[in-house]
Amino acid sequence: MATLVSKEGNIKYALSGDYPFVARVAPGETFTVEAAININDGVIHSLGQQLTASDVTLPFVNGATGPIEVAGAQPGDVLSVEVLDMKLEGLGFTALWPGIGIFPDWVRRKEFGLQTRVVEVSDGVVHWSDRVKLPVRPMIGVSGVAPVHGAVLTVDNGPHGGNLDVQEVTPGNTIIFRVHKDGAHLFLGDCHALQGDGECNGMGAIEIAAVLTVRVGLGRAPERMTWPRIETPTHIGTLGCARPLEDAMRIAFEEMVFWLEDGFGVPAAEAYMLLGQIAEARCTQMVNPKYTYICKVPKAILSAYR
Repeated sequence: MATLVSKEGNIKYALSGDYPFVARVAPGETFTVEAAININDGVIHSLGQQLTASDVTLPFVNGATGPIEVAGAQPGDVLSVEVLDMKLEGLGFTALWPGIGIFPDWVRRKEFGLQTRVVEVSDGVVHWSDRVKLPVRPMIGVSGVAPVHGAVLTVDNGPHGGNLDVQEVTPGNTIIFRVHKDGAHLFLGDCHALQGDGECNGMGAIEIAAVLTVRVGLGRAPERMTWPRIETPTHIGTLGCARPLEDAMRIAFEEMVFWLEDGFGVPAAEAYMLLGQIAEARCTQMVNPKYTYICKVPKAILSAYR
């Protein structure tokens, strides 16, 4: 029977190597992880519900289940996390929260006030309204390993991963992290049924609880890999997190140049010029303490370099 990592008692609000492990898995093992809704497990219970300020305690949001020990993982390795399946709970929500979003009135925290839209998620559809139905595109918002030192809140992100909010962390794809601590300390949480680019209104995705099925693998880390990478059936991708936004973009593109040179033999100058023609890049979120940018390259083009 596959390992089940329960969310009960195992939700953390920081990624750290100091927590005791809650489960142990082996490279190549498939297991399941319960991921709680992002604000307060169990708080969403009915359509039409309106959250109150007491339902959310910042910065203790985006709780992640973990840490999960990956047997044999040690600094200098990379941990690959293949997302095999996501089973979403029936109700999700999005909200406007004063002071959070890309247009925050940060002095008065006024804006539109606190507004909540609870939605049913079923049959592959987000039931936005009686007339508007949105196709589900499930994703894991928080994924990562222990940072090099200390702890990083689950509202934040960095080279270790964390609150990346990248739509490509979805079934069928693999996210790859550099390991910084023995056992890796894997965390997963903050799942979304759907998220638009930029996650513009802070709680801008359809936040939802989920049960994840994943498979982990270990390998030796490329020397110049610092930030998380993503592999899909059709693309490779690199991530960068920073403020201002252009720095996040620069990190993602620099990491891609390194990957193209070291992994595919494309000289750095050519790789840089090639990205000017073929890069598929965008900001996935601008509402966390650091923005996230992704740079993707089609594998079909890279096959010519093999």
